[in-house]
Amino acid sequence: MTAPAQSVLAPRWPTLGLALLAAFGCAQEPSSQTPANLPPIVLVTAPNNGDNLQLGVPVQITASATDNDGSVVSVQFRDGPSFIDDDLTAPYAVSWTPVDLGPHTLTARATDNRGAVTVSPGIQVTVIVTGDAPPTAQLTAPVDQAQNLTGPLILTANANDDQSVAGVQFQVDGQNVGPEDTAAPYADTLTSLLTYATGVHVVRARARDNTGHFSAWATATVTFTGSALPQGFSVSTFSGLPSGPTPTAMAFAPDGRLFVCMQDGRLVIIKNGSLLAKPFLTVPTLANGERGLLGVAFHPSFSTNGRVYVYYTVTGPPTHNRIARYVADGDTALSAETVIADLPTLSSATNHNGGAIHFGLDGKLYVGVGENANGANSQSLTTVLGKVLRFNDDGSIPGDNPFLPTTTGQNQAIWAMGLRNPFTFAVHPTTGRILIDDVGQSTWEEIDEGIAGANYGWPTTEGPTNDPSFVSPIYAYQHSSGLVTGSAIIGGAFYSTASPTFPAEYRENYFFADLSGGWINRMDPVNGNAVYAFADNLETQTGIALGPDGAIYSLTTVGGSWVVRRFQFP
Repeated sequence: MTAPAQSVLAPRWPTLGLALLAAFGCAQEPSSQTPANLPPIVLVTAPNNGDNLQLGVPVQITASATDNDGSVVSVQFRDGPSFIDDDLTAPYAVSWTPVDLGPHTLTARATDNRGAVTVSPGIQVTVIVTGDAPPTAQLTAPVDQAQNLTGPLILTANANDDQSVAGVQFQVDGQNVGPEDTAAPYADTLTSLLTYATGVHVVRARARDNTGHFSAWATATVTFTGSALPQGFSVSTFSGLPSGPTPTAMAFAPDGRLFVCMQDGRLVIIKNGSLLAKPFLTVPTLANGERGLLGVAFHPSFSTNGRVYVYYTVTGPPTHNRIARYVADGDTALSAETVIADLPTLSSATNHNGGAIHFGLDGKLYVGVGENANGANSQSLTTVLGKVLRFNDDGSIPGDNPFLPTTTGQNQAIWAMGLRNPFTFAVHPTTGRILIDDVGQSTWEEIDEGIAGANYGWPTTEGPTNDPSFVSPIYAYQHSSGLVTGSAIIGGAFYSTASPTFPAEYRENYFFADLSGGWINRMDPVNGNAVYAFADNLETQTGIALGPDGAIYSLTTVGGSWVVRRFQFP
């Protein structure tokens, strides 16, 4: 099927004129100016291939990882698609407690200091029950998919064991509710739900027997009627923004200044909490549909070379999108523009233009590209539309791009395909992990794991899929049903910072929002990519970012006016 030329904006805000995404390409041939980065080498060293593991009994997973032309910065361990944990220093090891019977595939994912990633061959293990069987647990209240729960909320569970149950632990959003209940009937109470944000939450219970074995977590995904923010958090307006145009993207410079793209072509600076009167630059563009100034990124060596990259629509003729580079001179740009790439001519459809741009840990420029309202583009390797692209910092094409042997010209920039409208994406600042937020058509919004050479399936599939030809999203929500709903996913920020201020359970979470949903949620990679509500009762949003101060920032409206809001703790 082919996506209609429709806006992803929800009907509640039909006049805002944006949802973002664009086509991108480059005609240069692969560059030979810098040597290709050799990827790291990684192997799982324990357990052994073919081992039987005991259900509910912790086991150590270890890996060896080396890098011949740099250093390994992290090793991430996974059970199939599920994140277990990561280790940043050798010897690389994590603890894992199997909670599901049957076959499992364990892998290690190493990232080097230039962002290259290698996934180890899978180790096949089987989780069994022998001898002393682990206990079992059933969460009896609340029930899965219960909505609008209010406090006090009583949590109850049943637990059984072939010998004796030592206790049952209850959790909400991966955190213990109280001490383990050591006597049946097993229960705990949340006296108030106002300590949680209104929205989706995960309640679970796990049993422990007298020999130290654990049951699988019994879970219920529910919604609470709580507060606008979790207890201890607050929100304030960090800065106003120019009236009129929509802000489309933002990025913090290494020196702490916040650069905000306005759709009309102005790149404005917020410095020390104040909006500067003079824009950093103004590119010649027109805010038409989802076209305009759409993305900004800083060169990894910005502190020494001052290079700022922007993505904007050239009004033509012909109308096309461009990536350009400017050099900062204090709070303004030098007048000379360096064109990094002029992209193909756009169709008459003004939506799905793209423009999200970020540098990876490998020093390459990654670009999210919409399919220009033509779904067939997403599955074609003869166009860069509907893809994530990867370039050198000068616009040339890296020699290790995944589709290089089967494509020519600008199509050699393709890094991943099968996307509809990847308006936003984020790069983890220490592991290099990329999560792609793909705006859906009429049913699903997706968070996709960024993988070189991946095909995410649009327009053949939207949302979760079992088709082995495609990579299924790690999380998806619907437009009109389910516990989380919205119209257009907006990302995204990993809460990974050298100056964390949020509680420990928020760290490494992925924060994302929705254009019209009125919420900000967070995804917890430690607990199977479970999603929990973070903020509610919000207006239109177009961007999320992590600040150098450890706060989360949002491009949003307040009373219809665009501002930058700051979510902080305490």
